[in-house]
Amino acid sequence: MRIPAACRTVQVLPIVVGVVFGWVNAVSAADKATISPEDRAFFENRIRPVLVKHCFECHSADAEEVGGKLLLDTRDGLRSGGESGPAVVVGKPDESRIIQAMRYDGIEMPPEQPLPEAVINDFVKWVQRGAPDPRVPVARPDAKTVEAAKTAVNKQDGKPPLWSLQPRTEPAIPEVKNRDWPLDPLDRFVLARLESANLAPTHDADPRTLIRRLYVDLLGLPPTMEDVEKFVSEHELDRVKAVQAVVDNLLARPQFGERWGRHWLDVARYGESNGNDGLGRNPTFPHAWRYRDYVIDAFNNDVPYDRFLAEQIAGDLLPSDSPAERDRHLIATGFLAMASKPAKAMNTNFDMDVVADQIEVVGTGIMGISVACARCHDHKFDPIPTRDYYALAGIFTSTETMWGLAANEKLTASPTDLHVLKAAPEVLPPADFVETVLVLESNTGVPKAIPKPKWPVGTPLAIGVRDKAKPADCKINVKGDAKKLGEVVPRGFVTACGPESSDALKIDPKQSGRLQLAEWLTQPDHPLTARVMVNRIWLHLFGQGIVRTPDDFGVYGERPSHPELLDYLANRFVEDGWSIKHLIRSIVLSRTYQLSSDAPEETLAADGENIFLTRHNRRRLDAESLRDSMLAVSGRLNLEPADGSIIRHRDILVNLAGNLHQPSNHRSVYLCYLRSSLPPELAAFDVPDFTTVTGQRDVSTIPGQALHLFNNPFVIEQAEHFAQSIMKESTNDRDRVRSAFRHALNREPGQNELGQAIELLRLTASELKSDNKAWSSLCQALLATNEFRYID
Repeated sequence: MRIPAACRTVQVLPIVVGVVFGWVNAVSAADKATISPEDRAFFENRIRPVLVKHCFECHSADAEEVGGKLLLDTRDGLRSGGESGPAVVVGKPDESRIIQAMRYDGIEMPPEQPLPEAVINDFVKWVQRGAPDPRVPVARPDAKTVEAAKTAVNKQDGKPPLWSLQPRTEPAIPEVKNRDWPLDPLDRFVLARLESANLAPTHDADPRTLIRRLYVDLLGLPPTMEDVEKFVSEHELDRVKAVQAVVDNLLARPQFGERWGRHWLDVARYGESNGNDGLGRNPTFPHAWRYRDYVIDAFNNDVPYDRFLAEQIAGDLLPSDSPAERDRHLIATGFLAMASKPAKAMNTNFDMDVVADQIEVVGTGIMGISVACARCHDHKFDPIPTRDYYALAGIFTSTETMWGLAANEKLTASPTDLHVLKAAPEVLPPADFVETVLVLESNTGVPKAIPKPKWPVGTPLAIGVRDKAKPADCKINVKGDAKKLGEVVPRGFVTACGPESSDALKIDPKQSGRLQLAEWLTQPDHPLTARVMVNRIWLHLFGQGIVRTPDDFGVYGERPSHPELLDYLANRFVEDGWSIKHLIRSIVLSRTYQLSSDAPEETLAADGENIFLTRHNRRRLDAESLRDSMLAVSGRLNLEPADGSIIRHRDILVNLAGNLHQPSNHRSVYLCYLRSSLPPELAAFDVPDFTTVTGQRDVSTIPGQALHLFNNPFVIEQAEHFAQSIMKESTNDRDRVRSAFRHALNREPGQNELGQAIELLRLTASELKSDNKAWSSLCQALLATNEFRYID
């Protein structure tokens, strides 16, 4: 085989290598029969929320008058269209009326104001992808159900009809025919559902597949070949004990908190800068990293989830036994201070927009319902009246949010802008970084000076919240306008969501009410809090939740595929002291989790979307796990926690400071997550913008990802280090190839693979006049394979 001249570079050569071995799949058209997990996630995260928020008021079966006879609340309605014809022309966004309307091309929808360009681009991509729509007719509630949910706010019968607002049931563990199959009681719920549908679970995953799944799911890192071989041998002797031993070992490692803390940071919309504030500025949050470290430590220490929530919502109001614990509580309240905010000069509703963000992160992040939709009027679909919104708003208008310079229009600070910590040591930024940034700032040519904080450099500071001096109830903002005020609403909670025991929770008029809010959310009988978190944990272990809309447990969210299982796990979660580690341990030790992702053709045909859990789901590594795995295989990963952040104590404008991303061999969770300027090693693989709650990331497949794997300097560098380490192990090429496969793929190469690799090394070394480059290309191709980038 002669390599074309156009391919004679290290950056492009892995494409040829991948094609030769068949390791890299080309981007293919979506399966016409089923909707892929990637398309489902895109619809649920990018399309459905926009339709619900901006379209359903006039274009749903529940609208007082359906505009243009166009229904967008069902898949069939969207496809058939209205008076003007189909709303979507598959694959042709320019010809699709829904895109034309959003662009204000002939018709203007929504009529109040155009949607952001980014949202319109999402719809364009969706149409280009074939407009995949996972909604099925049975998932949509009828008008009577919606109306009943609305009237349930009065709770006259004490039992809201919406499934997620009903008290959790106490389901009996079901009987099953195959009693030898379950390993955990949760398996009986899954198997009973399978047997009732005349289905059977697939075979168990082989031990090599299972240990890699466990390592990635629990740590976000691959096992070494030694880990794999040890587990395989122990698995042969006693499968149950072998799995228990490795799970307990992984749960005890500090890398567990880094992996699972990253999941929570997505929910908490963690970012280290504000993002564009409307004036072209992107001020840093130089102390946000303390919240990141707090979250990682909380997961490693298995802080009970009810306590974890209380610390984040009202840590400043909790008693503390030491200055260090007091500091930790203050840092935890950064959860409420992570908002991406427009400049005050651009927005007369600035203060209420901050409150809206805090309500949204509590509502969507913790309860799985969009309370924020009731800001302007009673929620159109879920039983949340405007009064409830402003009952919650009063809690947060009585709260002072402290995030430093980024909060102020003129970027000036005062000593009340941040928490000053008592027990934390001084943290100084690296001297070379300070000099570099100062040079960059001085060369911008911008006459506006960036003032320095009033605290001495090294003062331990943290963003967060605290009660205002004079807490007060909030007035309704008529139609969401802060200048048009209605009646005062006493501070309180969402009436349709509250457990009966919440009636005893009275807000202290001298406090904001955040402490009582935390107590209300974590009542053992709260219908949403435990269900939502259990579903999030299940999602990260299986690739899809029991409720496949993890941020929407409302009327237009999907119903649980296994409602009894969800309640059983939620009850178990609470009874086990809200222990996240205990719940994860129980799930991964189950037979359901340990199933293979392979299944017979008849099973795939009968359960195409794996609703019945006939098998495990094959999943692509998220951006952080992919980067960390490359570092691990190359031998360059530094497992020590990073020290602070590259921008700590640097109140600067990202847009004026040049490139703030510096090379790092620490885990990805410690990279600098600047909004509007994400780490370049991660940006290609669906990292969210961290401006809203993200319970489930998109999983797209686009050409730019292949280009990243073949041309990104980070990937090339890891391949070079990988190759160097392999070449040092032996002088025999066959042994080197075997070692490369063992490091990257945790297996031996097949005879054909071995022969092809040797031949390819010979050809590429001849063409490139370099053995080192030939080996680097082979190693880079291994890092780009689907086998490396996916877990089964």
